[in-house]
Amino acid sequence: MPILLLLAIIAVPLVEIAVFIQVGEAIGLMATLVAVVLGTMVGVAVVKQQGLAVLTRAQQQMDAGIVPDRELFDGVCLVVAGFLILLPGFVTDTLGVLLLLPPIRDLLRSGTGRFVKVRRDGTPRRPSPGGGVIEGEFEEVDENAPRGEGPHDSDPRSLP
Repeated sequence: MPILLLLAIIAVPLVEIAVFIQVGEAIGLMATLVAVVLGTMVGVAVVKQQGLAVLTRAQQQMDAGIVPDRELFDGVCLVVAGFLILLPGFVTDTLGVLLLLPPIRDLLRSGTGRFVKVRRDGTPRRPSPGGGVIEGEFEEVDENAPRGEGPHDSDPRSLP
């Protein structure tokens, strides 16, 4: 995983520089700079608008006693989109704009939903290695039976 991060840190600026050069040759330097600045300003405004809408929906769901899982996912996508849009460049802006599109977020949500399952109470459910079966030994204890002095005979409720 660290090697992928290192490759991304190296590759993204190189790709952005190459795209800047191509766009600059096609439309000129000033038009390229204006496009980058204007794209950032519009992107930030859209992220803000969508973020407030997601926040409002999440609050309504929490007030209704529903876990706002969809809104939480959308919020994370919007944070990533905002970060990508703030980075100067056409490629990162394009990726950020894609995250602003609800159908793209729905596609990502369904894809990640296969890996993350959530219980009805909102806590993550992790699959057990044995397919949901926990093996072990047990011993039935009669609470009214006299207690001995062995290490297994003490009352577990009296432990610190």
